Amino acid sequence: MHAAWAGRRADSYQRLAFLGDSVLSLAITSHLYPRLEAATYGAGHLTKIRAQAVSGGSCRAVADRLGLPLRLLAAAPPEGAATAAALVRTERTLASVVEAVIGACYLHVGYETTAEAVVQAFAPEVQEALAHPVDFKSSLQERLARRGAEVDYEVVQEQGPPHERTFVSAAMVDGVEAARGSGRSKKQAEQAAARSALESLAGRDR
Repeated sequence: MHAAWAGRRADSYQRLAFLGDSVLSLAITSHLYPRLEAATYGAGHLTKIRAQAVSGGSCRAVADRLGLPLRLLAAAPPEGAATAAALVRTERTLASVVEAVIGACYLHVGYETTAEAVVQAFAPEVQEALAHPVDFKSSLQERLARRGAEVDYEVVQEQGPPHERTFVSAAMVDGVEAARGSGRSKKQAEQAAARSALESLAGRDR
């Protein structure tokens, strides 16, 4: 039950999502750690791969494959029908639902079985993170450094209730706003802003 539809916040899936977020992170970490050589994959590298594999976008992809948008839509009460269709397509909502499902599975069948299912469900996202690791902030910084420019990031907006906060960050190139991006955390918002800035620079170069 989405918090907007629940009579009490305690009746929503937010507590399960809190639990599932930790289980998801541990499951993917435990999967990656013994399979990637320490000489090549240090702690920083592992952190970036895991962050990409369990990002909001990755969780949304898993939610779509599991058919969770339709299940959530079916759970909407009549008074929430007007906004339900848009709500169940938002990345932050679907990411929270996936985490809640993981949390519920953990309580129902325990960690080992849940972790195995998580690794299977997120396998395409893990492979994508390994094959094409994304760090838009580093790429933008390197590109601007060749031009003698610098980039900083500022949070320009925070949206939504505390349990579903969305941040909007601006990429500031030499003090001038170059692009904006949003995400469920400040880091995700900064990465989104850096990606938009890179796309803008690429368009100008063409």
